[in-house]
Amino acid sequence: MTTAPPAPSAHRSPTSRLQLVGGRPPGTPVDGRVGYLVFLPADVDPAALMRSHGIRPEGRPLEPASPPVPESEPVPRHERVHTDGAIRIDPARRLVEVDGRELELTYMEFALLAHLVTHPNTVHTRDALISGIWGYGRIGDGRTVDVHIARLRGKLGPAHRGRISTVRRVGYRYVPAHR
Repeated sequence: MTTAPPAPSAHRSPTSRLQLVGGRPPGTPVDGRVGYLVFLPADVDPAALMRSHGIRPEGRPLEPASPPVPESEPVPRHERVHTDGAIRIDPARRLVEVDGRELELTYMEFALLAHLVTHPNTVHTRDALISGIWGYGRIGDGRTVDVHIARLRGKLGPAHRGRISTVRRVGYRYVPAHR
């Protein structure tokens, strides 16, 4: 086990075996707080130990999760409804409509189409789609993307399958309108 020498701001009472290391790091604002992680035996009361060394214990209960977002704040981009005329994507309801008809998509098909539609005219490599949509970065899984794109094109139908264009040897791009 390695131990570090006491810091210059270390405080030690002559009779104590407890050493308190801390203070404000250089450049920290006056109102900044420094936290400590101290391991104690199970039979030691931390508050009593702190008081015995002249430290006022400052304990606060953990607060519940962040409060709900007020309605007045803008909806994040990935939660807004995206439409380019014929194709409408509602991420909050996980709904895709093409020319007014609802498409039945798998979880990954929805995520892939939503990603492409929210980033139109951008070329996405297969590896970037694998890591961004599937959440892992294994190289060589480009065929997974190809299969999902083929299924998406089939579900979009002949009138809209061309909106997902192939960029040879690179990946795919979503084109909002036919050219």
